[in-house]
Parts: sequence; structure tokens; C-alpha cells
Amino acid sequence: MTTNLKPQGYEGLKAVFFNGTLKPSPQLSNTDGLIRISRAIMEKQGVSTTLIRTVDHDIASGVYSDMREHGWATDEWPDLYPAVREADIVVVAGPIWLGDNSSQTKKLIERLYAHSGELNSQGQWAFYPKVGGCLITGNEDGIKHCSMNVLYSLQHVGFTIPPQADAGWIGPVGPGPSYLDEGSGGPESDFTNRNTTFMTWNLLHMAKILRDAGGIPAYGNLPAEWKAGTRFDFENPEYR
Repeated sequence: MTTNLKPQGYEGLKAVFFNGTLKPSPQLSNTDGLIRISRAIMEKQGVSTTLIRTVDHDIASGVYSDMREHGWATDEWPDLYPAVREADIVVVAGPIWLGDNSSQTKKLIERLYAHSGELNSQGQWAFYPKVGGCLITGNEDGIKHCSMNVLYSLQHVGFTIPPQADAGWIGPVGPGPSYLDEGSGGPESDFTNRNTTFMTWNLLHMAKILRDAGGIPAYGNLPAEWKAGTRFDFENPEYR
């Protein structure tokens, strides 16, 4: 039996949205248009949300947690990362350029990867208790390609990806209106609005499930235990 009763209990969850636009503030970002939809739904449920436009910050390129220790004079990523560390939900959003994610989105993924070897309080990889999703905007083909890249990268470093964890909007192929341009039809797109809403609720549901369960069970995924010789029911056929 199905029910349309609105679930409760999302208060206290935290979400961070990264906008990978190439436009520094206060320039209009079409990606922000989709982000606003998702943030508004979350905030109605008592979720605390943060928005970071990466291009506004001096984030060094690299795959280490602090690139100042690897030849860069400046790096703001160590000041931004606490928002990820404290979040239950991380949404990577950005535009399509040349059919792919923007350089800012790719830089963010690389900097998240820098923390993939760290451990959480249970001894698992650091991102295990967190849920990931993505939002993509553009006026050319590539939403699915960009989403696959982002969601694969997030799950690979330990994020949990719920069902239908992406949404996007594209206008006509080639030069044309962007999402927030007058007459684009973007904000009125039922398909985009539905997918953004479904994505947001799936992120909320999964984050709440993980919080209520105390995260992903630790058995079978503890790096230190594996290094110490524990094999979690793995059997090597060569030694039978």
C-alpha cells in the first residue's frame, strides 16, 4: 500500500551545494536557478543549506587537502572543506561546456578526492555517511554525460547515491537561451521541475536513513582492519 503522507524528521540535516559556474558573483548564474529549487525544498524541511560558488574562491588545482604544502602560494580549499565535513548531503552543480562539466566542477571533484583516504569516526572512508547528487544546466547536449561523471566520482570516493540523484535543464542544441533567460521555458519545464524535486527528496530520504541507522555498517569496509589481516569472509581460492 502506498501513501502520500509527508514524512518527518529531516530537521538537523545539513546540505552544501557547490556551483561550478565560470561566472564570479554577482553575475547571474543559470545553475543557481536549479539550486534554488532544491534548497527551498530542503529548507522547508528544516535542513540547513550552504551554497558555495567555487569560482569566487582561490582554490588551487590538485589532489591534496592543502596545496600550500605542495608548491601553491595560496589555497582556500582548507577553509571551505569544513562545510563538506559537516554536511549530510553534498550536491555538485554546474554548467555544460563543450559537452562536459566545467573546469570549476572538475576542480571540486579533484579536491574532494584529496580527502578520500581519510577516515570517519567508525574507521571507514570519510565520505561513507554522506549522500551525493548533482544538478546540470546548459543549452546543449550533455546532461547525462556530466551527471554520470559527477555521480560516479562521488560514489567512488565513498558517497551514497540514492535513486534518481540528478536533474538538469538544456535548451535547444547550439546557441540559444539559458535557463534563467526570459522566454527560455526553463523555470516552467515540468520535466526539470519534477526531476529536481524527486532528486531533492531522494537525497533527503537517504540522508535521514543513514543518520537514523548510524551510517553505513562498518563490517567489511574498514581499511585498517583489512591491513591488519582481517578478510571479512573473503576467501582466496589459491589457498583452499
